[in-house]
Amino acid sequence: MATSISGSVNDPAAIRRVLTTPATWAVVGLSTNVSRTAYGVARWMNEALGHRIIPVHARAEEVWGEPGYPSLSQIPDGTVVAVVDCFVNSQHVGAIVDEAIVNKERLGIGAVWLQLGVIDEDAAQRAIDAGLDVVMDTCPMMEYPKL
Repeated sequence: MATSISGSVNDPAAIRRVLTTPATWAVVGLSTNVSRTAYGVARWMNEALGHRIIPVHARAEEVWGEPGYPSLSQIPDGTVVAVVDCFVNSQHVGAIVDEAIVNKERLGIGAVWLQLGVIDEDAAQRAIDAGLDVVMDTCPMMEYPKL
């Protein structure tokens, strides 16, 4: 991580907490396309870790019986989302992080996870400044065995 970020990114305690505490994760970029990495990783998080997965994708497709939403802002009030997991291109993740910040209180968002290869230091800093835990440029399936 660059030293320009003020605050903690990829804090081992935060990674342990979000991976080992069954919770709801909004997975941005998750669709019914089984060939996409988001599908396999989200399925593993659901089956192996017990996380409820809410798909967030432009097509708002239902995945594993869970209704999808086109954006975080469309997730209904009363839904608690512990983590926003971002399977989007780095140049688009800033807008997702900003939407997570806007919906932090309404959805109870505590962390944003930027998947392997997804890097936006400015967005990470905004999330840290908003009080969110930030995990960037790694994958839950890579981090879990390290716990």
